[in-house]
Amino acid sequence: MFEALNERLTGVFDRITGRGALSEKDVAEAMREVRVALLEADVALPVVKDFIAFATERATGEEVIRSVKPADQVIKIVYDGLIEMLGGEEPVPLNTNATPPAVVLMAGLQGSGKTTTSAKLALRLTKFDRKKVMLASLDTRRPAAMEQLATLGKQIEVATLPIVAGESAVQITKRALSSARLQGFDVLILDTAGRITLDEGLMNEVAEVADIARPVETLLVADSLTGQDAVRTAKAFHERLPLTGLILTRADGDGRGGAMLSMRAVTGLPIKYLGAGEKVDALDVFDARRVAGRILGQGDIVALVEKAATELDQAKAEKMARKLAKGQFDLDDLMNQLQQMKRMGGLQGIMGLLPGVAKMKAQMADSGVDDRMIARQEAIISSMTKAERRKPDLLNASRKKRVAAGAGVEVSEINRLLKQHRQMADMVKSLSRGGPKKMQQMAAMMGGLGGGGLPGMGGGAADIARLKSLGGGKMPDPDPEQLKALQDRLAGLGGGQLPNLPGLPGFPPKK
Repeated sequence: MFEALNERLTGVFDRITGRGALSEKDVAEAMREVRVALLEADVALPVVKDFIAFATERATGEEVIRSVKPADQVIKIVYDGLIEMLGGEEPVPLNTNATPPAVVLMAGLQGSGKTTTSAKLALRLTKFDRKKVMLASLDTRRPAAMEQLATLGKQIEVATLPIVAGESAVQITKRALSSARLQGFDVLILDTAGRITLDEGLMNEVAEVADIARPVETLLVADSLTGQDAVRTAKAFHERLPLTGLILTRADGDGRGGAMLSMRAVTGLPIKYLGAGEKVDALDVFDARRVAGRILGQGDIVALVEKAATELDQAKAEKMARKLAKGQFDLDDLMNQLQQMKRMGGLQGIMGLLPGVAKMKAQMADSGVDDRMIARQEAIISSMTKAERRKPDLLNASRKKRVAAGAGVEVSEINRLLKQHRQMADMVKSLSRGGPKKMQQMAAMMGGLGGGGLPGMGGGAADIARLKSLGGGKMPDPDPEQLKALQDRLAGLGGGQLPNLPGLPGFPPKK
């Protein structure tokens, strides 16, 4: 997400960071490059003009000129401008405060992901907000649209309105409202029909459904990959339908981010959720501070903590912690780490959320450190017997050949994996004898890639609350020892060396 924009902006800020003072000419040159970067990211021209005017006015003021670190102040100003462009510091929650059932109407063009997003939203409301949710499909035109929603509802264990052939969208709406009231549902999500393009028939049908259902939330689902077309779609829907918010799908595949950065400014509507993956739980609350941090290469630690809290197997993590305390780390433990990492989005997904590692991606790719390598390592361990996983020393030449044939790899890859495991096992033994401080370092090392926590954090609600309380876009300073442990862990995965993880530039707090 935002790879191209992040690369361009990082280059701009790198050029001014080393300077002791910034002249107006330096600031103007930097803002000109920021402007080009935003335009290349497909951000709407009026939005770019307003953003540059805001940033230039503040960047040439006394606050920057007299600052001890003027480059950091410029970065902070750009950060604040991005937050303003994206809708402000506080996320806008979904409104479900209404006499049950609170109706959420999902609108959008065909192919934007309305049906899947409806299911994702239902799962999120059920799982995190403890709401009793019913799904109802009003799409009577697209083949198997109703069956698709019913299948998704069954998959996430959320009730769906039974299908009755021949009914119109208005008739289905009335039946859904009656059924939801009688059965005591808190929320009713209506998945409306889409079209390939905007047309009068679509608008009239959605408007009629809205008049009957009187939704507390009318959300437009838009595909972020369509860029400015998504912005035009939002404007057209908003002119005919009282939209209350936006959901952008395929955000994980949007390398430019033009739609996301333009939507709020052009429509005035808050972005409430981002769809970032195909899984039914891949729907994230939109937070402008976190998105701005990712654009500027600061990662998204809160998202990483949330992923750890929801995806990691706590029981397995506690079992591994007990083994580590005894200095034990076998290939089953390494396999467990690889599987936990996959559940959290793979190596690339985790790295995308860590601060200060954007510059490492090319070097990681050159070193062969990617999710395919993780899959190969998992295949190698799966091809071993239980005894071999517990005691890797049993793997002699003939056994290695057998494992290599079973995993479809060369024997050299098995040797590399065993070397990596041996280094980690030796480190675990050493740290287990070093007292509480060493054990804390070991927990940080193992937790950094899926062993039950995160670098410098215990994981869970306490960390999320602590991170969210950091005002003004300030991100937590990393512990150098823990970052070094994480760097060593990443280097071990590829059997080579990677550069030290840089510290955070650290935005100064708001005045």
